[in-house]
Amino acid sequence: MFLTLKPMPSPVSIANDLIIQLKQACEDSYLRAEEQLQRKIPRASISLALRGRSAGTAHLQQNKLRFNPVLLQENSSEFFTTVVPHEICHLLCFQLFGRVKPHGKEWQHLMRSIYGLTPRVTHSFNVQSVSGSQFTYYCQCGPIMLTIRRHNKVVKQQMKYRCRRCQQILAPEVATLAKLS
Repeated sequence: MFLTLKPMPSPVSIANDLIIQLKQACEDSYLRAEEQLQRKIPRASISLALRGRSAGTAHLQQNKLRFNPVLLQENSSEFFTTVVPHEICHLLCFQLFGRVKPHGKEWQHLMRSIYGLTPRVTHSFNVQSVSGSQFTYYCQCGPIMLTIRRHNKVVKQQMKYRCRRCQQILAPEVATLAKLS
């Protein structure tokens, strides 16, 4: 007896042409780096398995790039021109200099010299569609949002968080306090 297995549906259905464009943007970034550095660069494997608010990550020792499919769909043009070179630059940095600070002077130099981009640590995409549940906590400065992970640590009494400005310990809103009791 044979069973036919259906492929697992991805959490985000991403258009095939967008995947092709992403691969082409990666290849274009590699070609530009090879031209500037005058050396052959091994290509990374590419995955669309990144979730959360990060647009991309580079796994240095595995020579792997992971991208967020939701942020790719919502910001494809800027994604190709900023996120792809940003992540490839991390891999280049590791291959050229070894272990250095992730956004240190070597990485910044490569971003400027190879891609002509201003080095930025984070993207400026709207992340509302990929943000998880958040909980309101308070200090004398006003409301501060905590992620569900941090909220759960407070509930389990594993952690207390302080406001960066006033240094007061954050307290959950009144409705949340009732649930905790």
